[in-house]
Amino acid sequence: MPSVFSWPVRVYYEDTDAGGIVFYANYLKFFERARTEWLRAANVGQQALRDEHGAIFVVKNASIDYHAPARLDDALNLTLSIEKLGRASVQFLQQAWHGDVLLASATVKVGCVDAVTLRPRALPDATAAKMRAA
Repeated sequence: MPSVFSWPVRVYYEDTDAGGIVFYANYLKFFERARTEWLRAANVGQQALRDEHGAIFVVKNASIDYHAPARLDDALNLTLSIEKLGRASVQFLQQAWHGDVLLASATVKVGCVDAVTLRPRALPDATAAKMRAA
């Protein structure tokens, strides 16, 4: 897998506000989908992670900057790369692009927690290895 992962998404009516511009919070949904698809491409199944290791991912922090608006029917390209892979967390740089125009950029920190207690726990070794390889 390349060090920068990309995922296409189309802007639908449901993603926009009354002015036909993507509602600001929907970028977080777009970025969530990109992280999920990145995990799939890295062969990390979130349900398998829960079933086999009792671990889940939760967003601990997200900081987003908006640079330009996306509009109804735009074809976007979502990118992500790992900024830091810790023992129990991963920090991503995520961006939304329309052609060569940067629309939004975010730093998102995701923690690995126990599925029952929701307390932080180390990433399973195999999962961390797959993430490093990606």
